[in-house]
Amino acid sequence: MSATLSEKAFAKINLTLRVLGRRADGYHELESLVAFADVADTLTLEPGPADGLEVSGPFAGKSGPVDDNLVIKSLVELRRRIAGLKGGRFRLEKNLPVAAGVGGGSADGAAALRLLARANGIALDDSRLMAAAQAVGADVPVCMDSRPRIMRGIGEVLSEPVDLASIPAVLVNPGVALVTREVFGKFKSAHASPGLAGVPTKTGALIELLKQQDNDLTDAATACAPVVGEVLATLRSAPGSALARMSGSGATCFALFGSREQAGAAAQQLAGEHRNWWVQPAAIEAVPGKT
Repeated sequence: MSATLSEKAFAKINLTLRVLGRRADGYHELESLVAFADVADTLTLEPGPADGLEVSGPFAGKSGPVDDNLVIKSLVELRRRIAGLKGGRFRLEKNLPVAAGVGGGSADGAAALRLLARANGIALDDSRLMAAAQAVGADVPVCMDSRPRIMRGIGEVLSEPVDLASIPAVLVNPGVALVTREVFGKFKSAHASPGLAGVPTKTGALIELLKQQDNDLTDAATACAPVVGEVLATLRSAPGSALARMSGSGATCFALFGSREQAGAAAQQLAGEHRNWWVQPAAIEAVPGKT
């Protein structure tokens, strides 16, 4: 029996998100500084002849049908490109909220591709892996190595990794699922903000850059779910909060702090005051899980 393999699927955080326009095919061109937090789903693979997926964890009940899960779609897409690909039994511990703007499903799909590569002796820079990632979903390519990057196009144009310092943060989801398509349906206009020509690696300079940016989908997400505005206001007023913003198409929001102690204290206070919110202290890191 082959040994069980394991990968973390880290939460994707859109530190910035600009909507640059709509393409003829209906998709929107974006520019986003994407980073990853050290909170994650866990995906394991027991290689073998029988394929399958079992989902557990606090958000398993909201994960939807197994056949629609991006883990299974990743297996299907990679099999289309690699004849004789060995699969097996996947087990997903779903710790990240669903339809939440932190790319949980996309990170799971990327983790599945990494596991399949390991099980089949495929190099992680094999072009067939990235082709499968692009076919599975727009956010899957940037989740393949969980490194901070500037993401452009509809997610397929990625910069070289950005070497960010570790930034303490608090992630908050108010328990509302937002469908990306519906948020874009409410989108009216972008905010005036400069493009991302370069990204400072030092925390202070990075936060100053982020203050010049925004998430252009915030107003649209708030129109779909007014509680997003409440979460942002709460995070902005937290002691030590240097910046608060929504990630992706919401409804998860985050705040950046000067220290882990400040982030931990803020998370404890928020969790006590809003027991129906998912509140998680975290660190946004260049290589999550390594520190």
